[in-house]
Formats: sequence, C-alpha cells, structure tokens
Amino acid sequence: MSPMSAVMNAPAPSLALLEARSLSVHAPGRRWPAVATRMLLQDVNLRVGSGETLAVVGESGAGKSTLVRALLRLVPPAAGQVLIGGQDLAILSAAELRTQRRRVQLVFQDPLASLNPALTVLELVADPLRPGLRAPLGADLRERVVGQLAAVGMDARFLERRCGELSGGQAQRVAIARALIVEPEMLICDEPVSALDLALRAQVLELLAGLCQSRSLGLLMVTHDLHAARLMCARMLVLRQGAVVEEGPSEEVFARPRADYTRELLAAMLSVDPASRTGRGSTS
Repeated sequence: MSPMSAVMNAPAPSLALLEARSLSVHAPGRRWPAVATRMLLQDVNLRVGSGETLAVVGESGAGKSTLVRALLRLVPPAAGQVLIGGQDLAILSAAELRTQRRRVQLVFQDPLASLNPALTVLELVADPLRPGLRAPLGADLRERVVGQLAAVGMDARFLERRCGELSGGQAQRVAIARALIVEPEMLICDEPVSALDLALRAQVLELLAGLCQSRSLGLLMVTHDLHAARLMCARMLVLRQGAVVEEGPSEEVFARPRADYTRELLAAMLSVDPASRTGRGSTS
C-alpha cells in the first residue's frame, strides 16, 4: 500500500484534535460609504482527529483561507468555537494559546513568501524552538534540524543555504521540516503544492502522505485541487461562499455528489483532467 493510500484510508478517530463548532466569520462593513457586513464563513462545523485526513475544497473565494486563519485564531470569529484537544481557544491565555498552537502546525501555499530570506535553512528550521532570533544554536538543536531535513528528503549540505538558493520544491520541504520540528500532532496544509509544477506536486504530496502515515499525524488539507484532495484525504468538505454544502467520504463525494455545486466542481475538473474520471492522475 502506498503512503497516499494509507493516509486516505486512515480510520476516523474517537477524539477530535481540531474541531470547529458553528464557526462564523464576518468582514465588518464601513460606515461611510455604507457597506453591509459580509459573511466570510457561515456556521462551519468540522473535526479532525489523530491520524485522520480531511480535505476542504472549493473555488477561489469560497472561504478556505479564512477558515484556516479562524482555526488558528488569527482572525476572531463572529460566532462559534474552535477547539484543540477539546480546549476552546477563546478562553485560553496567550501562553496557553501558544502551547495549543504548537500541536497544529501550518504549511503555507508559497514557501518562498513564508520563509525569511535572510536566514539559512538551519536557522529557518530551528527557529520555532529558539527563544529568540539571535539565540545560539547548540549541537543538539542542529542535530534535530538535520534529522527533520532527512525526513523530508534533504541532507546537511542544505544547512547553510538561503531561500534564494533553493528550488520551489526544496523550499516547500524546508517549510514542512520547520513545521515538524516542534513535533505537532497535526498539519494544516494551505494549498501546499499549487505553487509547484506537476512533477514536484506529486513528490511533495507523496512526502506529506508518508509523513502523516509514519507519524500518525492528522491532516487538514485546504485546496482547490479535487484530485489531490481525493488522493490524500479520506473525507472531504466542500465550501461555497463560506458555507459547507457537502461533506462525506472522499470516494462517495466523487461517486455520488449530492450538491449541484460539487457536481459543477467535478465537471470542471474532469474537463481539464480526463484521467480523473478513473482516479488516475499524473505522477510524473
């Protein structure tokens, strides 16, 4: 069984690691000229447990990125709750919130934009564990960085390189190593391969699948790519204009979509990639 298949078929856990309950986010309107409050997310419910995989899919503007920010409490909800390990983030102190956030790490869409170009790979990966940017890097921390780089298919030759010396695929591997260095229980991947070419996409998806399998990580994958979502995740949630229109096992959503919007997304995907009709995408 391939890592992707193992991740996709992971059984649903009994305890939620990350959970949203009736989560809503508003964009405040302006007083002058008068602009009404816009609903960015409306009554979204989801749960992801240890070893579980969930894809959140939808077209641009569906609310996917807003959902990611709300789950990490980077934007305040208008209503509802976000819980990590059963703890409501809204009632935690700043120190408690930092501790809980370490359990759920984010991998961004564009690694070259999210990584500090002034830092070396060693400094970038070690940074989440350093008390300050200029804190010295001991031998133990350096060894941990080397271990995490090895886990993402890189070696010590990259330690002193900077982002400008890395390819897009290498930079994304560094971003994944940086997320893993704090030993999280779950990854949130926000369009993790959309900035890469087709060949590199398959490699990075296979890497993520293998890491989730070997470390029993939960995975929340936010993407507009339904084919990647189907390969990586056992369950799928479909967003449209900030609201959930469909949720269920990925294979069932593909085989028997209930919502018209889901059928439109699938039709658009099939018109671009006919191989998706049989689930066979490019793996070059």
